[in-house]
Amino acid sequence: MAAAPQRYREFKMPDVGEGLTEAEILKWHVQPGDTVSDGQVVVEVETAKAAVELPIPFDGTVRELLWAEGDTVDVGSPIITVDTKPGAPEEAPAAPAPAPQAAAEPAPEAAGEPEPAPAPAAEQPAARQPVLVGYGVSTAATKRRPRKPVAAVPEPAPAPEAAPAPPAPAAPAGGGRPLAKPPVRKLAKDLGIDLRAVRPTGPDGTVTREDVQAAAAPAPAPEAAPAPAPQPEEAVPGQQPAERPGERRVPIRGVRKATAQAMVDSAFTAPHVTEFITVDVTRTMKLVARLKDDPDLAGVRINPLLIIARALLLALRRNPDAHAAWDEANQEIVYKETVNLGIAAATPRGLLVPNIKDAGRKSLAELATALSDLVTTAREGRTTPADMQGGTVTITNVGVFGVDSGTPILNPGESAILAVGAIKAQPWVHKGKVKPRQVTTLALSFDHRLIDGALGSRLLADVAAVLEHPRRLLTWG
Repeated sequence: MAAAPQRYREFKMPDVGEGLTEAEILKWHVQPGDTVSDGQVVVEVETAKAAVELPIPFDGTVRELLWAEGDTVDVGSPIITVDTKPGAPEEAPAAPAPAPQAAAEPAPEAAGEPEPAPAPAAEQPAARQPVLVGYGVSTAATKRRPRKPVAAVPEPAPAPEAAPAPPAPAAPAGGGRPLAKPPVRKLAKDLGIDLRAVRPTGPDGTVTREDVQAAAAPAPAPEAAPAPAPQPEEAVPGQQPAERPGERRVPIRGVRKATAQAMVDSAFTAPHVTEFITVDVTRTMKLVARLKDDPDLAGVRINPLLIIARALLLALRRNPDAHAAWDEANQEIVYKETVNLGIAAATPRGLLVPNIKDAGRKSLAELATALSDLVTTAREGRTTPADMQGGTVTITNVGVFGVDSGTPILNPGESAILAVGAIKAQPWVHKGKVKPRQVTTLALSFDHRLIDGALGSRLLADVAAVLEHPRRLLTWG
């Protein structure tokens, strides 16, 4: 006989990107009591540097939101409970339990044996509390029948050991994550309280607001222990340090957390080398102006970054050994034919590096459109995890901030990153005379395990040569 479908279903945090372990709740689109349908977006989360809307995979009525906005949730943890049979009468989980109890109690009398002395309180089954389906597992009292006088004598001996059990706090019903309403979780987070350390007093082991406030109340300090006073600087484990005047503390999470971890992994894994070159890009700027007036490119966003991206793609084609990845596990160098060009974009959520898939095979107009869409999507917070994965080489345009140059850090798994400085009018020797020219500085960081100095220099010199004489886009391409 097939089991009846479960009435209350939990929607768990999915892995919306490869290898993710957690996500932050940005915004709930539903509240308890709302009706939801299969495929409806119920929550927006941020993970892997991307904001993602999550649809629910079944119909029903929202029963409970298990996390508050701003909470960070592990992948696989339940985030919302839905009643899939709204309006149906509540099921009585206690109904099947009396059967085993009734069968077990008359057994000693039917056998003609004297009734054993009642066990201490810790040995007897506690008042039955319903779990998700039916009752919990029966205690040993229902199965442990005295076999003869021999079994009945030693039975009382271990009983006193279990006597201290009732004072211990009950474990959370979920097994690991304490039960609490979202407002209570928010209060605990604001007070720096770990819910796992709070003794629950609510129904079914639920942590209440009063429990959190009691845990946050300072414990009375011993009268005779003033010695620890000189250590106010030490942070209390599990509690957020208090802000001092003139300070502002912000939790490390979301984009900042992902970026920081990636940069640490890269800096301490790949040996970085950075080379610089200053180049006259006057002809490139003139080409940009001409392309803006080209009727075939009407409606396409044309800027210097487009020509720089095209120059880098051409330089990689001329130096294919520079386009590779280091496979530490298999001790192999993986040479790649497809260029997924990453573009670093500053957004309200932080620095994102989505990439243009197979950028090397796109026409100039297609590349311009892809660049425009990539930056717009990133700034609007609509970049998907798929757009962030699989990058092979990156461009970061620090020149938009008026910065001349820098030493960029590689994205993990990539072979090179090109930083483009500000384009400025500077005195420059041109055809034997000092003239004002449009000049910029390029900085190329590369993984020295993959790219030696000669190869890195050729790659950077080729990019500069195209920008100085952009007609090479045609002759070299």
